[in-house]
Amino acid sequence: MPGALLAGAATAAFLASSLFTQAAPAATGITAPPDKIVIEIATVNGSGCPIGTAAVAVSPDNTAFTVTYSQYLAQVGAGAKPTDFRKNCQLNLIVHVPSGFTYAVASADYRGFAHLESGASATQKASYYFQGSSDTASRTHPFTGPYNDDWQANDTTDWGQLVWAPCGVQRNFNINTELRVGAGTSDPHSNSFIAMDSTDGDIQTIYHLAWKECPDPR
Repeated sequence: MPGALLAGAATAAFLASSLFTQAAPAATGITAPPDKIVIEIATVNGSGCPIGTAAVAVSPDNTAFTVTYSQYLAQVGAGAKPTDFRKNCQLNLIVHVPSGFTYAVASADYRGFAHLESGASATQKASYYFQGSSDTASRTHPFTGPYNDDWQANDTTDWGQLVWAPCGVQRNFNINTELRVGAGTSDPHSNSFIAMDSTDGDIQTIYHLAWKECPDPR
């Protein structure tokens, strides 16, 4: 499966190409900044995303960014190594936010493909936190065999529970994802796997951003 992923180094920057204003109804308080945002990959670590296998791009309206994988697969059984049952990927992102604004990840959409034999199971997990912050949001999605199909998972956070980036301070944003498979009572000669990977070899994980203006420091 998988092949090569992202564009190499940790300093590749991806810019939004056009400008929008409203990101959501005014009642939510979400207004996207009118200027471009830039997201750089500071570091990429994990068995599920070897260097050069994860790409980040910002949507034109500044309300989402995508992470594209092509080598993110956990498996057990025939042909699998003992360490293949769990794969993870931690992205450390530098988000350059226009002055006067702060952001939070309001929701995240994941998808991929899984083949689970009867008796096998899998989980997809993600956590989100800012550098130096004790606030961590974490979500887990289970899957059980028999299963042989595309899968989707959505992490959504209520407005009042959003973890916002500190105003006026540059703090890197960390996304730690994990795929895990358990053989359970399945036939030990069979193979079960879960992947963040579509049929064409790419998967776009979409992170939807919420925005608000920072308090006037004066």
